Amino acid sequence: MAVPKKRTSKSKSKKALWKKKAHFESIKAVSLAKSILTNKSTSFIYLGKKDFIL
Repeated sequence: MAVPKKRTSKSKSKKALWKKKAHFESIKAVSLAKSILTNKSTSFIYLGKKDFIL
């Protein structure tokens, strides 16, 4: 006798995708912060406190 397949939840797969995207974004943010602190950033312009004119 045929047994129906168990359906997978769509919400679980969406949560996994969201967590995966968030993980990679956090890795990129940490990498950018490290490059700013070491003054090796080429794609980000950072103005320090001395560069601001009030």
